[in-house]
Amino acid sequence: MGKIAFVFPGQGAQYIGMGKEFYEKEPEAKKVFDLASEVTGLDIPALCFEENDKLDITEYTQIAMLATEVALYAVLKQQGITPDVTAGLSLGEYGAIVASGVMSMEDAFKVIRQRGIFMQEAVPTGGAMAAVLGLSVDVIEKICEEAEGTVSIANYNCPGQTVITGEAQAVEKASEALKEAGAKRVVPLKVSGPFHSAMLIPAGEKLEKVLDTVELKEFTVPYVCNLTADYVTSTEEIKFLLKMQISSSVRWQQSVEKMLDNGVDTFVEIGPGKTLSSFVKKINKEAKVFNVDKYDDLAKCVEELKNA
Repeated sequence: MGKIAFVFPGQGAQYIGMGKEFYEKEPEAKKVFDLASEVTGLDIPALCFEENDKLDITEYTQIAMLATEVALYAVLKQQGITPDVTAGLSLGEYGAIVASGVMSMEDAFKVIRQRGIFMQEAVPTGGAMAAVLGLSVDVIEKICEEAEGTVSIANYNCPGQTVITGEAQAVEKASEALKEAGAKRVVPLKVSGPFHSAMLIPAGEKLEKVLDTVELKEFTVPYVCNLTADYVTSTEEIKFLLKMQISSSVRWQQSVEKMLDNGVDTFVEIGPGKTLSSFVKKINKEAKVFNVDKYDDLAKCVEELKNA
């Protein structure tokens, strides 16, 4: 067996009830959810488990997702499963950083709560995102560069799936141009802002001040960051990378390729949904993929990894 990567999903995978069984059955998970409530002053279990209209609003989505991811990670760690490297998509990068040992749970919850607020405040209206299916990255990049207004690539997800972001009108015009250029589909995304665009630069600048209050420790394992799609091994880089990440492209495909090149053959997606697992399989169908989302996933994942 090669190396194991723990990967953590981003916004869009959240759902009411995520993590609930872990909270009810695993004291280690309950401690994490309760800690997130204590740090943020929010009722995180209620936000994650009970019907509400906040979970899909960025300011709340981010802390809810991270609390769930870290709770599930804590249970997996308690079972003796550890990674050789970690990575996460967008807000999931904070889960990766916690799992790398560099940032405490408390600090990660504090930072991600403010990150969600800053991103919501930066562009309360006027932005859009769209998924582009079945068109080469080179063509998408060229059309974005030539488009009027602010539009750029938000996510390099996997072969055949790229996400664009920016001003609503610019995204709409670019979407038409992308269809004319041969895209199979261009799908507007239901999001509350143009994430990972230049419109989010002010949010990154605010976040920098919060990050300056956080103490970083030495790595127990490295992580691969969104900005460079490369391994991070120096704590001195992290705060700058996280500041820039908000307004820069998420290089997920390149991140997975980097880990594969470095001997990773097993990916464990920790958190809601199977989005990252799907991306990994499209990047390399030979990769082994596990999910820890539902409570039933836990025993299966632990047994297979321990017997591998």
